[in-house]
Amino acid sequence: MNARLALLGTVAPGVAESEVFRLALQHAVGELGALGGMIHLRGPMSALRLVSTAGIPPALTRGWEIIDQEGPLAPARALHEGNGVWVPLSPSGAVGTPDAAWPGTGLAALPMYSNNRSTGALSVLMGDEGEPAFEHWEFLRAVIAWTEDRMVQAPPPSGPAQPEPNGERQRQALKEVSVGSWDWNIRTGDLIWDEAALELYGTRPQDYTGKVENWMRCVHPDDLPPTLAAADRAIREGGVFEAEYRVRKLDGTWGWTQARARATYDESGEPHRMIGVGWDSDEPRSARDALGRALRHMSDGFLSMDDDWRITFANVEAERTLGFSEEELFGRLLWDLPAAEQVPGLEIRCRQAAAAEKSISFDVRLPNGRLCHLRLVPGPDGRTIYFTDVTERRRLEEERRSAERAASERAARIAELTAALAKATTSKDVVDAVARGVLPPFEATGLVVQAVEGDRLHTVGSVGYPEDILAVLDGRERTEPSPLWDAILAGAPLFMSSPQEFAARYPDIADLPDRAGKQAWALLPLTASGHTFGICAVTFDHPRRLTDEERTLLAATSALVAQALERARLFDAEHTRSRELQRSLLPRDLPTHPACTAAARYLPAGQGMDVGGDWYDIIPLSGGQVALVVGDVMGHGLPEAATMGRLRTAVHTLADLELPPDEIMSHLNDIVGAMGEESYVTCLYALYDSTTRVCSIARAGHPPPALLHPDGTVVYPPLSADPPLGAAEPPFETTEIPVPEGSVLALYTDGLVESSKREMDEGMAALADVLGTSHTDGTAKDLEQLCERVTAALLPADHQAADDAALLLARLHALPTSRMAAWPLPKDPRAAGQARALIRDQLATWGLDTLTPTTELLASELVGNVIRHAKGPLRLRLLHGATLVCEVFDGSLTMPRIRRATETDEGGRGLQLVTALSQRWGTRYTPTGKCIWTEQPLHTPDPHREQTPADPLERMFLSVPGLGEDFDGDLESLTFGDQEL
Repeated sequence: MNARLALLGTVAPGVAESEVFRLALQHAVGELGALGGMIHLRGPMSALRLVSTAGIPPALTRGWEIIDQEGPLAPARALHEGNGVWVPLSPSGAVGTPDAAWPGTGLAALPMYSNNRSTGALSVLMGDEGEPAFEHWEFLRAVIAWTEDRMVQAPPPSGPAQPEPNGERQRQALKEVSVGSWDWNIRTGDLIWDEAALELYGTRPQDYTGKVENWMRCVHPDDLPPTLAAADRAIREGGVFEAEYRVRKLDGTWGWTQARARATYDESGEPHRMIGVGWDSDEPRSARDALGRALRHMSDGFLSMDDDWRITFANVEAERTLGFSEEELFGRLLWDLPAAEQVPGLEIRCRQAAAAEKSISFDVRLPNGRLCHLRLVPGPDGRTIYFTDVTERRRLEEERRSAERAASERAARIAELTAALAKATTSKDVVDAVARGVLPPFEATGLVVQAVEGDRLHTVGSVGYPEDILAVLDGRERTEPSPLWDAILAGAPLFMSSPQEFAARYPDIADLPDRAGKQAWALLPLTASGHTFGICAVTFDHPRRLTDEERTLLAATSALVAQALERARLFDAEHTRSRELQRSLLPRDLPTHPACTAAARYLPAGQGMDVGGDWYDIIPLSGGQVALVVGDVMGHGLPEAATMGRLRTAVHTLADLELPPDEIMSHLNDIVGAMGEESYVTCLYALYDSTTRVCSIARAGHPPPALLHPDGTVVYPPLSADPPLGAAEPPFETTEIPVPEGSVLALYTDGLVESSKREMDEGMAALADVLGTSHTDGTAKDLEQLCERVTAALLPADHQAADDAALLLARLHALPTSRMAAWPLPKDPRAAGQARALIRDQLATWGLDTLTPTTELLASELVGNVIRHAKGPLRLRLLHGATLVCEVFDGSLTMPRIRRATETDEGGRGLQLVTALSQRWGTRYTPTGKCIWTEQPLHTPDPHREQTPADPLERMFLSVPGLGEDFDGDLESLTFGDQEL
């Protein structure tokens, strides 16, 4: 065995750590022939503190006093790698390295452990021999093993002897106790000291760096290892850090201090901070114990504090109440106690009482849930606090107050319920009012209201029930076992306080409580005018036995609910009929027209409002024209809905006459004026001509339409502001605006853009913004989606609208010029032949040869009538759209009419022929005369299908000279010019 190791083995256990380090370094340096050695111990964070040296002058070790344990120096590398390392010294002249001026060749370092955890490193400075040989490494490991063993057996630092002081010395000691507080950030190494801590640890403010290294430098080397071990153990185990150690004072002497702290942890359980206090322990502490014996066993809690509110004494009751021992409380600020931190305003109230030198008393809630009555008594030498546990006394007082308060709250809730039920309009309003007014005061969690319809129960509304349970309850027949039916048939409330009671009464449905999650029931029949028509079930998710007072209150509540629900059901029925009437008066489906594609929405007013008079319409007209209409009868109710229906019918009738917009508005004004002064109607009529791409608009007191151009711009056409219908003075002004292909025209009523919280201008700006945004993101391509976007933005679902609203969106399409053909004709008998020739050529160009004979015949009849009965100028036009339209224009204002011709009449069959050959026909006025038009479908009959004679048409054709069974299709051989219409 190595002689040096044998010599170390003779050292008795219990030697101070400083002596252990000295011996270990002395023999390590001697055995290896090294120049010197040093020992570093791990400190907080990533710091290694130099605690012992041998053979190396202080001038060379100054840069090694505290080093980073994650750095490149030999001790740090040994800790990091967990094994012996050899690190050559830095080259001579190197800058920024602590070993640049060292003699020798390098450092050999090995880690030290305690309880399988690295605690530090032993390093040896080698001379010219260089890196140690294998046997030298083994010797160093043996020395470290001996050091680790003796460190465990080393005694902790012992404080100074405490002589028993006399009374005067005790008072002086207590008065001079100075407690410093500190806050150490374990992750960053930042250390915060207050002024008392700076003085306690012998550090001048200008030397204070705010790092934990400040503390490590002032601790005595012999006391540092056990102190660091205690701090490490407290952090790992989550316990309290307590230590007594020596620190270097400002005068260079060593003085004993005590410290106490506890670590805090983040959400993941990692240590974050350690907050604690330290105080000078050179003065005797027995004075505090002697002064406290008289108060030690008081039945009330007792705390004594100095002028700085630091605790100097606590009796047994105070320890029990606060959950800390006297030693743990001593020196701590009163405000740092958890109990004090949880009392709002405690510090302010206590300081105010101390400043005024007046006693105060109040109740505080401690962390353990107990309630204490606290009394603060200021004094000349400090403050004292007495506190008494009044938990039970306050509980009884609170129970009495709670009972009184609960009764008062229930009465107030019933009053609120009464007021809410008086305002309830619909059945849903009633259920919501009961849920708000009944469930909270009785701590109920479920509500079901059902009405009797025939021999079944149907749910009116519910709260706190899943859909599958409602499906079981809804439609339950009278003959099935049911507590709901039993309460209705008995006409008296039924109360069940537990699932066991429910199962005993209704074994066939004993599983229902578990499925519904209910454990107590109050079933209240609803009776009005002597007739029981429903049931109100109030349920609880826990067993609940209602008191007699509560049962009486619920029974009284059910009478209020019955009256309100009966009234609401009548309103619901009338409201439903009104809504159905209104829907029947609005278009069921928008007509399909090649000049426009459209989508519309009608949004009724909010709940509780009657039906309104808003309407919209699309009316197909001749010649590629379409009328777009929107109107609003002001007010709500059946009379307004009926007025809306009358006006909508009138608009259809006037539009079918193909009157211009201003004349239609004049006729509507006369109709509304005849209804009386109470009628107030706004309307907008837009006539779009797909052949000219012009929209003619007239309005009466109505908001202007919005026009979304294909490029995404939105404009409101400048229209004249005529008064509402019934109050206007004709004539109305018509404004014509050009409309680019694919533009979207938005017609609406004021309910969409105006409300009590929004002016109409703001609403119109919001509408324009939605239309523009929808064009940008592509929503405007689908008019149905655009309708949803507009209504959701301007009338959100949670918005309680006070007025109904109508919205009509129409994308306008122009008829291409290639699908139109027009020719002037002379007013002489040759015109019919020219018309037939022009039609043959044009229909051949369009690929509609199958329609040529019929179209020639129709044009010949119409042109012949103009030649015979009207005046010029004469013009022919063909429109190829969804149908083939043939139009003949003349300068006469006389309208043709169908008359019945006898068998002997030579004329009078022209319009009958037109009616038979066309899908529909009509006339309209023009600025220069009139137009007679016909429409034919583009499809032709199936030639393979057997044709049956169309008796009136066939007879008519057979009566025309030359047009019989042997007709060869040559219309030029026939005479049309002398045929009368």
